[in-house]
Amino acid sequence: QMQLVESGGGLVQAGGSLRLSCSASLRNFSTYSMIWFRQAPGKEREIVASVSRSGKNTFYVDSVKGRFTIFKDNAKNIMYLQMVSLKPEDTAVYYCAADTRVFAKDLYYDYVGQGTQVTVSS
Repeated sequence: QMQLVESGGGLVQAGGSLRLSCSASLRNFSTYSMIWFRQAPGKEREIVASVSRSGKNTFYVDSVKGRFTIFKDNAKNIMYLQMVSLKPEDTAVYYCAADTRVFAKDLYYDYVGQGTQVTVSS
């Protein structure tokens, strides 16, 4: 059983930056591709970014391309989402998830964290 713990959320002004972290409990972290997704109140879940098992391949939804960067550190069992130029529409609860596929790019996953709130004020 993998446990995922997100951190780094908070309140930031539009144009600001935040870095989210996702720590994983299992030693075989490198056998999972990782996903960041978000859910705003009253809206569907939306994938934000994902990274392959090795960390070499990344995927971003169009709305965050050029502003968000996903990074997976297999040596430290941790994944990051660096977010810059934040916009009010980025406000949501952000979740990290793990999937056993080589490179997951959707919202099917095996494990998910508890989420961290990101609020961007205008």
